[in-house]
Amino acid sequence: MRRNQGGLLSDGAYLLLFIFSFICIVYMAGDPDRYMYNIIFLNVAFLIAIITYFTNVTTGLILNILFIFGYGTYVLYTTVVQGALVSAQNYVWLLFTPMLTLITWMMTQANHKLQNENARLQKLNSSLATMDEHTDLKNNLSFQKDAQTFIALSTRYQIPLTLVVIGVKYWEEIQRLITREQMTETVYAITQFSLSSIRNNDSLYMLNSDNPTWGLLLFTDREGANVVIERLRQRNREMNESMDRSKRNVELNLRIGAYQFDPETSQSPLEFLALARKQLEYDV
Repeated sequence: MRRNQGGLLSDGAYLLLFIFSFICIVYMAGDPDRYMYNIIFLNVAFLIAIITYFTNVTTGLILNILFIFGYGTYVLYTTVVQGALVSAQNYVWLLFTPMLTLITWMMTQANHKLQNENARLQKLNSSLATMDEHTDLKNNLSFQKDAQTFIALSTRYQIPLTLVVIGVKYWEEIQRLITREQMTETVYAITQFSLSSIRNNDSLYMLNSDNPTWGLLLFTDREGANVVIERLRQRNREMNESMDRSKRNVELNLRIGAYQFDPETSQSPLEFLALARKQLEYDV
């Protein structure tokens, strides 16, 4: 599998950081007489690197220029005033500090690329996903695609088509009284008895997982949908009667609305869904 540029840059930056750290350790261990001197400049180099990591490379370059100017002034002072000799050791930190800043900038760029790639993939996944992750039901996107086919079949062969929308009464208040685990179990339980209440050629969808809303596409008329609705209400009552009060002491009641497709009032799946949702307002 081909690796992306962000991954290669990140691996290279971390490898260079390990190599740089090893070189610093070897260099400082080989000159114990200048240990405190090297520790001070190592701290300065890492301070500049940290600032670069949390800002940008321009800030890092400016700080490196200031460091080189200040360090050059210090070397000039020790040479002219104190009469110290200029050796190769005086140039080591002039190389180490910009190198560490460059490595840090590479790490920053790699992280940004990986974050952007992750955000792009998450956006792509959400736009292409057709299944709800909690219930394994088809989601709203899948509903819109399937509803177009159902509507076409209903129109062509004059088969009655009804959309049943199911919600939970007072869900916003209920979710404050139960735990997240109980919420997940509740949604799953409603999903299961909804599946058991329909025929194999009918389809159940999770239209909204935040405020649980299910949709049922039924090849039947409004009266036939009433049979399914009554079956759902009966299963709902049975669930409330059999629930374990020690685990959940809140009864759940369903809001159910149904609308039979009419080509004169709804031409698209979204209009069909909007009219069915409106029927929920009458179930109080």
